[in-house]
Amino acid sequence: MAHAPLTAHLAHRAASAHAATPDGTARPVVLAERADATVVRSGSVVAKAHAPGGDSGRLALRLSVAAHPLLSRVLLAPLPDPPSGAPEAGRGRERRLLDTLPDGRPVSLWPYGTPVDPGAPEAAPWEAVGALLARLHAVPPAALPGPLPPMRGPAKAARALEVLRRTARRTAAVRAVEAAWARLPAWTRDEAPPPRADALCHGDLHLGQLVRYPAPDGPWRLIDVDDLGLGDPAWDLARPAAWFATGLLAPADFGRLLDAYRAAGGTALPGGADGPPADPWPRLDAPARALTAQLAARALVRAEAEGRAPDETDRALVDACSRIAGS
Repeated sequence: MAHAPLTAHLAHRAASAHAATPDGTARPVVLAERADATVVRSGSVVAKAHAPGGDSGRLALRLSVAAHPLLSRVLLAPLPDPPSGAPEAGRGRERRLLDTLPDGRPVSLWPYGTPVDPGAPEAAPWEAVGALLARLHAVPPAALPGPLPPMRGPAKAARALEVLRRTARRTAAVRAVEAAWARLPAWTRDEAPPPRADALCHGDLHLGQLVRYPAPDGPWRLIDVDDLGLGDPAWDLARPAAWFATGLLAPADFGRLLDAYRAAGGTALPGGADGPPADPWPRLDAPARALTAQLAARALVRAEAEGRAPDETDRALVDACSRIAGS
């Protein structure tokens, strides 16, 4: 859990920015407290403290990409700091989108959007996910601020396995996840260049990364650009593919995602919007297996930290890793 001074500073940042908006005042609310991010909302503004010890230059670049007009229909744009948008002496555009808290952590400000309702999985906006990813992957990187960093998806997967090895007891489940990981292509383990690295990718796509903006019922936008960068666009489809292959996502919902992605001209899969749909698995199989191992590793680490046995979802991920290891 975050320390009180951190949440207090974020609450002050969000409340100060919110005071300049037309909808009055509101009590700050902590939306998330994790090792890699603390997020506090005050009314129409959200303040996010990013992971400590990261590359603030790359983060500032990612924020400037999110604010670029070419991404206005895809990514939620950060708010400038100060919220009036007036430049401060000696500070460039990238700097105004990213500031520093007293503890040294970088902080950014965002408009509040309505998130996906986790209690209504049948209403998950899979068509919107597909269309947004297709638009994201179609943006020419050369037209954006740069040089763009690599998308961080494979690096985060590798880190999840490192944490598993370092912290978890040597159970059969842990060994199954490690065996699945060992069978993956080197590029999915962040050990080699990917087959493609020419597209702008989100890097950490899941339903928690979507909001409606303007709230409460505006169009959907992607949020959280901490992992944004150049990479293989198939990676952004890999987590839903892993859920589908593991039995955690209904075939109909996965089909909705792929159909919308293809219809919007998505470049990660064979067969365009005008041709017959081709088999997506030659492109999705390796990254989906990597995401399965990553999700299973995180699930086992979380279960051990909470002092409980793996639950049904955790076991489904581990079982999928056993199948990968034996294939």
